[in-house]
Amino acid sequence: MLRFIFACVLAVVLASAMLVGTLRWVDPPTSAFMVRERITAGADAGRVQYDWVPGSAISPHLKLAVIAAEDQKFPQHSGFDMDSINDALAERERGGRTRGASTLSQQVAKNLFLWPGQSWVRKGLEVWFTVLIETLWPKARILEVYVNIAEFGPDVFGAGAAARVYFGKTAAELTAGEAALMAAVLPNPKRLRIAEPSTYVRSRQAWILDQMSSLGGLAVVERLEE
Repeated sequence: MLRFIFACVLAVVLASAMLVGTLRWVDPPTSAFMVRERITAGADAGRVQYDWVPGSAISPHLKLAVIAAEDQKFPQHSGFDMDSINDALAERERGGRTRGASTLSQQVAKNLFLWPGQSWVRKGLEVWFTVLIETLWPKARILEVYVNIAEFGPDVFGAGAAARVYFGKTAAELTAGEAALMAAVLPNPKRLRIAEPSTYVRSRQAWILDQMSSLGGLAVVERLEE
């Protein structure tokens, strides 16, 4: 029995490593979150919009904007922002509002392979896939996949579809302001709107633009892609 269990665990480890390793070079045709949306939509599954765009054809403003908005330590960490995790745990112990502590790498792991929720099983799988992604992919690939599978609005996934739907242009043509507006809705793309931004979204857009400058501008992205 122990040998059987060990064999099963080893098979799962090897299969997941091969899958993640393959996706370093093969662009994912979909994601777990997109599949979930299509299942939920039923007969309206075709409403999900997703256009893969190579990283070279995505505005560097958008790459910088998501780093500024979601994970400012992305260039330095190895998949986990321990300071943010500790702050979130401390906030929870004080009974305060739970803050997000997921890095871009963790979000890629969750969006690409898993499902929403807070169970320990899902969190454990997220940690495992994050380790694999950080080990097998360069930072530039993680960022490329993130901006391609992130949800920017109801049923709108990825920079290509979002740029077309909301601005009538390609992902390469996005300005800094448009990129910051897109990044501003990432915490809750089903409630926060790019097309009709609230005062809160506009304030986040302004904050993100300020952070983009404070981080060093487009040089941050250029260093990741060297």
